Amino acid sequence: MTKRVVVVGAGIGGLSAAIRLQHAGYAVEIYERLNMPGGKMHQIREKGFTFDVGPTIVMMPSVYQDIFRLAGKDPDDYIPMTRVDPMYQVFFQGDPMREYTVDNDLVHLMKMVEGKGPRNAKGFLDYLSSMYTRYQVAFQHFITRPFRKPSDIYNPFMLRQALKLKTFDSADHMMAKFMPDEDLQHMLSFQTLYIGVSPKNGPSLYNIIPMIELLYGVWYVKGGMHTVAEQMARLFTELGGVIHYGADVQRIVTKDSRVLGIQVDGEMIEADDVVCNADFPYAMKELVNEAKVRGRYTPERIDSMKYSCSCLVFYWGVTGTYESLSTHNFVISSDYDANLRSIFDGSEIKQPSIYLHIPSQTEPDMAPEGQSAFYALLPISELGTAQYEWNEQTVKLYRDKVLDALSALPGLEHLRENIIMERMFTPEDFEREFHAYRGATFGLQPTLRQSNHWRPQAKAKHCQGLYFTGSSTHPGAGVPIVMQSGKICAEELMRDEEGTL
Repeated sequence: MTKRVVVVGAGIGGLSAAIRLQHAGYAVEIYERLNMPGGKMHQIREKGFTFDVGPTIVMMPSVYQDIFRLAGKDPDDYIPMTRVDPMYQVFFQGDPMREYTVDNDLVHLMKMVEGKGPRNAKGFLDYLSSMYTRYQVAFQHFITRPFRKPSDIYNPFMLRQALKLKTFDSADHMMAKFMPDEDLQHMLSFQTLYIGVSPKNGPSLYNIIPMIELLYGVWYVKGGMHTVAEQMARLFTELGGVIHYGADVQRIVTKDSRVLGIQVDGEMIEADDVVCNADFPYAMKELVNEAKVRGRYTPERIDSMKYSCSCLVFYWGVTGTYESLSTHNFVISSDYDANLRSIFDGSEIKQPSIYLHIPSQTEPDMAPEGQSAFYALLPISELGTAQYEWNEQTVKLYRDKVLDALSALPGLEHLRENIIMERMFTPEDFEREFHAYRGATFGLQPTLRQSNHWRPQAKAKHCQGLYFTGSSTHPGAGVPIVMQSGKICAEELMRDEEGTL
């Protein structure tokens, strides 16, 4: 008899797990509250402009492609990609403003780092070598495997591998050991913010992020990142899976530590197994009612855990085109340390760092002819940390700061007057629209004590037939890593089915 699996949420983790299970012969149905797949990989279309709501950068393209290859499909038929060159521009605020163009051409990179002196040039190459070695260890022994029980990591072999990762240093401090130039340090370490943790206290392992970009490139999917979600949903239905949109899951139904199904709009949907792609902290507080099933993740513990930063994102339709800017642009605060402190202590950010994504630079169809789609993201405090209310005054304060910073970029002197369409997402919007707990866009912070075996795992420890996937579960945040979370989740469910506990 075919086992029936229901998946709560059509986010990338849920889709990744669902495709693998459907392909393996399970009867899988997804129940999604919104009217499209992707979760935070959502999309806004307005007045001829198209914006991705959340993720915008494709790293590790093979991870995206592998799930289509698994089903015997050509990934180019679903998610055609082009390499973004240059990868991005970095602007350091100040007088004068300092500008760098970053690509993954080693000749160009060496010219840039050698311009900072031989110590920085050697340090840069040492950084690449060191991080590549650690990346191989992390991918082989940590990112791709679950941790069901303490002995899965507390054994001589795994402890030796863990020591190779050198996780006790911070990303920022480790980068400074390689390169004394602060621009290079910040250019390469600030990207930990885009998995929700400060480079000041995020484990140094996360310096693999810029290394992956430099070695494997940054890519763009035609139609934007939401295309990935749409095409994964398409693949799932081609395999025979069913997605129910507009289906609000109120509860994961359990009894005597065994999952029975889910409650959707007041109706009981029975299932042999349940995969939950809702944000883990939200799910434990709102969807799971049986205290024994929650185990140590009581409401009090959920509230005491550390959460990633949130994001304030402005989506602007802008008149004109801007050849002096790249598809991806980063504007770094002149008081970088104060900026990071404010994001994570909840105080007002005096001078923010900003990520400006202009998809119409790579794909003109993302905006009407002669116009541009601007996505301006400000890393900001999550709702449990912020010392201010989200109201019109707060939004205006930060909108003005973002516009002041961007108007200093080449060609954007008249940005304010050129905005003809505007939408935004605040931390409250991320909480309301996507059930991101406390508006923390990247879920649980990937601190050392909330990573690997300390992070929520795919298999529920106290409930048979219940599994989790998503950015708050192991191995963590970032689209390719969340896709890996879905893979681990599916493999854990199948492992239990085979009885090989």
